[in-house]
Amino acid sequence: MGKAAFLCDAERCIECNACVTACKNEHEIPWGINRRRVVTINDGRPGEKSISVACMHCADAPCMAVCPVDCFYKTEDGIVLHSKDLCIGCGYCFYACPFGAPQYPQAGNFGSRGKMDKCTFCAGGPEEDNSPAEFRKYGRNRIAEGKLPICAEMCSTKALLAGDANDVSNIFRERVVARGFGGDTWGWGTAYGKQNDS
Repeated sequence: MGKAAFLCDAERCIECNACVTACKNEHEIPWGINRRRVVTINDGRPGEKSISVACMHCADAPCMAVCPVDCFYKTEDGIVLHSKDLCIGCGYCFYACPFGAPQYPQAGNFGSRGKMDKCTFCAGGPEEDNSPAEFRKYGRNRIAEGKLPICAEMCSTKALLAGDANDVSNIFRERVVARGFGGDTWGWGTAYGKQNDS
């Protein structure tokens, strides 16, 4: 696999939260932490759209840049992971991330809250692949098993795509072409105004 990527197709997401539930169940994530969440804009109004959001495994990850103990690292596939053994719970990554990916337990101040948790693209952590220690700290390592992240596999409308960035972008490009261009493409009118067909 090349560079790993997530993409959520807002035209297909139905806000069912299956991705959120699948992630919590697969990795036995504790109460108060959500590695993935569904965000809805214009809720209940015309133009309502939903997208599933988690760590985007950025090419130039801001969480990596601000971590004072360098607990973040990147795999060959471009997946941004972290070491809970190194994390001091300072919260810098939480404030730096534009996607709100780093999560902390809901009790206490930063530092006393415990270790940061975030989406791992179902790739585990620095421990031995599929070991009990890896599962306890980071959840199941589906990538080592040759599988896609559980959130994308459980998406009933296939709105959430995950995998090789080239494959994901090709699938999305085919969908956009099949939908047509102009006013039928979401956001087109806002970005470019009304277009004349003449």
